[in-house]
Amino acid sequence: MRLIAALLVIALAACEPRSPASQAPSPREIDPDAIAQFCGMSLAEHPGPKGQLFVRDQAKPIWFASARDAIAFTMLPEMPKDITAIYVSDMARAQSWDKLEPDAWIEARKAFYVIGSRRKSGMDTDEAVPFGEKEAARSFAAQYGGRVVSFADIPQSYILGATGD
Repeated sequence: MRLIAALLVIALAACEPRSPASQAPSPREIDPDAIAQFCGMSLAEHPGPKGQLFVRDQAKPIWFASARDAIAFTMLPEMPKDITAIYVSDMARAQSWDKLEPDAWIEARKAFYVIGSRRKSGMDTDEAVPFGEKEAARSFAAQYGGRVVSFADIPQSYILGATGD
């Protein structure tokens, strides 16, 4: 009887859907072999914020040389949509624009972004500069220009446009 009860508990647990939070992998530290998805260059060759994205059933992240590129991936119709996690550099925790902390990642949808600032990505394009704290984003915008927006409020034209918003 105990065996039947134990098997029933195991069977019921196996039928419960997994929550999205339990499926999301943790962010990874950038390793020397991390190559940017769009430009094919090493992430180490680019200053400023970076991104990493996980697609279901892939253990390794897809790397991006800028936060803007990571966001663009989510907007492009030809890219996979079974994304389980998106992380961007938390620039509030960075030592400098050129020196990022290896564990300073924030879930992209929870970050505050400065768009339209004078700071450019490593490829000298407009950047969506991510921050884990709204006050840090405001301070950055006061120093470098731009405006603070949430992930959901970043204009697609800013991310996919040639010159930004």
